[in-house]
Amino acid sequence: MRNYITFSGQDLREFGLYISGSGVYNAPERAYEEIEIPGRDGLLLGHEKRLGNVEITYPAFIYTNFKENIGKLKTYLLSKIGYQVLEDTYYPDYFRRGCYYGGLEVEPTSKNDAGSFDLTFMCKPQRYLVSGRTAVTVASGSVINNPTEMPSKPLIRVYGTGTIAVNGTQLTVLASRDYTDIDCELYDCYYLLENRNAYVTFDSDDMHFPELSPGDNEVSYTGFSEVKITPRWFRL
Repeated sequence: MRNYITFSGQDLREFGLYISGSGVYNAPERAYEEIEIPGRDGLLLGHEKRLGNVEITYPAFIYTNFKENIGKLKTYLLSKIGYQVLEDTYYPDYFRRGCYYGGLEVEPTSKNDAGSFDLTFMCKPQRYLVSGRTAVTVASGSVINNPTEMPSKPLIRVYGTGTIAVNGTQLTVLASRDYTDIDCELYDCYYLLENRNAYVTFDSDDMHFPELSPGDNEVSYTGFSEVKITPRWFRL
């Protein structure tokens, strides 16, 4: 089977493109603060939770209708701005969020009827599980199991006003439109394009957004007519 990728909802086989996967196994760097202490050998490492982006490169090739397909491919890739959903057949149960990165240096055959090149994407560090991008309706008192080894930052949609707690991290929505989205990855609360941060209060001064830890997570709430959680499970 020839492997392929989908970018921003477009199966790139439509441009005659197939890939090999030597770059799909890369992992992000963990950020550390390097601290020098006079008189002490070596560096003291201050731990940060932040993970850096990862560069994913796919060796790619086009065998058919090369001149037409390479032109269409370049136009499509360069028309997409910002992070897009990136999927490949090496990890069919996962997807990344990446942007097309760099130019396109093509090595055509002598007859110019086929060509090979690298496609490079700058990706967020997470490999998201496809199963984690579906919103699930939860009842108060529910337990959500995170099947991965990494804490995830969910999207929580609450209908109406009320208070919700996830593993003891509590916040209150004071006023709502049809619903309020609490985006724990963006640290933002909104309804469609309308900012709603002024109508959400936290039980801590640092506006600590909930996370879903590996294993079981307790969710409880009062007041809301319905709560949906998109868990955004991921691995590295």
